[in-house]
Amino acid sequence: MNVSYIAHISGRVQGVYFRASSQQQAIEYSLSGYARNLADGDVEVLLCGDEENIEKMLLWLAHGPEQAKVTEIQHEKVPWQEHHFFSIG
Repeated sequence: MNVSYIAHISGRVQGVYFRASSQQQAIEYSLSGYARNLADGDVEVLLCGDEENIEKMLLWLAHGPEQAKVTEIQHEKVPWQEHHFFSIG
């Protein structure tokens, strides 16, 4: 079943290829959506696709790429959003 989740990731997540790595991982899981930096230093990620693959992606986001240091991740299910690819904003 296709669903959408939004996640906010805190810690050392900007300037460490978090968004680009998230895009690569999302493509591997056949997910669409986006990853973008927020003004407060966090990263916001929208995930759209199969719920099982989103759960796998959320587990990956909890640690992110090697250079990152995730201190907190919050996520919630949101109304379905149609995206045809995973973008970096």
